[in-house]
Amino acid sequence: MGRLFGTDGVRGVANADLTAELALGLSVAAAHVLAEAGTFEGHRPVAVVGRDPRASGEFLEAAVVAGLASAGVDVLRVGVLPTPAVAHLTGALGADLGVMLSASHNAMPDNGIKFFARGGHKLADELEDRIEAVYEEHRTGAPWQRPTGSGVGRVTSYDQGLDQYIAHLLGVLPNRLDGLKIVLDEAHGAAARVSPEAFMRAGAEIITIGAQPDGLNINDGCGSTHLGLLKAAVVEHKADFGIAHDGDADRCLAVDHTGAEVDGDQILAVLALAMREHGTLRHDTVVATVMSNLGFKLAMEAQGLSLVQTGVGDRYVLEAMKEHGFALGGEQSGHVIVLDHATTGDGTLTGLLLAARVAETGRTLADLAGVMERLPQVLINVPDVDRSRVKTSAELAGAVSDAERELGSTGRVLLRPSGTEPLVRVMVEAADIEQARSVAERLADAVKSALG
Repeated sequence: MGRLFGTDGVRGVANADLTAELALGLSVAAAHVLAEAGTFEGHRPVAVVGRDPRASGEFLEAAVVAGLASAGVDVLRVGVLPTPAVAHLTGALGADLGVMLSASHNAMPDNGIKFFARGGHKLADELEDRIEAVYEEHRTGAPWQRPTGSGVGRVTSYDQGLDQYIAHLLGVLPNRLDGLKIVLDEAHGAAARVSPEAFMRAGAEIITIGAQPDGLNINDGCGSTHLGLLKAAVVEHKADFGIAHDGDADRCLAVDHTGAEVDGDQILAVLALAMREHGTLRHDTVVATVMSNLGFKLAMEAQGLSLVQTGVGDRYVLEAMKEHGFALGGEQSGHVIVLDHATTGDGTLTGLLLAARVAETGRTLADLAGVMERLPQVLINVPDVDRSRVKTSAELAGAVSDAERELGSTGRVLLRPSGTEPLVRVMVEAADIEQARSVAERLADAVKSALG
């Protein structure tokens, strides 16, 4: 698998890349590394462990729980809950560690392990690196120091987690959702119980789809990566709008009453204006990635708000938010972080806050999302090139400069080397789709010529 930890934990095909042995070994390594770092000093350590409903999560959860308990960590098993619920409970219960088993929006054969530090925040890069190094050291033969007798961890099922998390979500809402009819697509995932219950308790009339997880159907033709069913259901039921989550419910995308998609950029724009109005948008600033549509940047400028852009990945958005004290950030894909109430992207919270804004204003979601216009965007992957020379090629720099001059202030060019494949992604935005396509094709040819 190469480096084990990616931008969002360890992920791979369950029982091929991500085995029970790997899950157990990483859990033991995490316990030892956090103990070395002083996290457990002066008390008996506690971990919260949750999962999404994938079939492989059953044996991987057993492996993680066994690893932690064998390392002297008491485990609270919260069962099937969204990733943000595990993060919240890690903080709310004062646990020293949280573990979530999920591959998010990936297809069912995949699974993943994500660790949370005390407070429910993602582990720092250096801790992940240390866990990986310690795991590798012991995998090749160095014996673990193992507690015995009363020193081994105890395992307890914690059944109050769902209600505790829903109470947290409802406590954040600025107003009720009475009078709204909303379709919820749960992606047959971790939010299948949480999200409908939260929206109903908040007063909404709901229709649910994708809410019958069987361990095999997660993300299968539904959820935030497949919006077709949700679009059809919203129109069929004459709903006010629809909300879609992914498998672990850290994402939220929406569909307005006409069936038109409302993406993460538009959701961020709606929430940014709501938070400014309520005085909670610190520094009048939103954090997003470089992949956000140029229309989002132009809309924020037109509204007098500042935009800070980061590399692709919600962890980089979160790092910028924490470093500078910003309250709102996210990605076009629907990862939205409201840092006053969550330590990671929270799809259910995002959907509730979006619904609260519709209820509060009496405006349609289509009208609210109209604060920004998505500029046409063309993305071309150029394979079999030397991605390492993207920033150093004079020939390519000249082609980019020519493209930027042609587009002016109403367009944008972004060249991104892939992190995992020998290819370069060419992204062009422009006011006109034909111009965007023409410029993107010329730049793709320039990448082939300069880096091929």
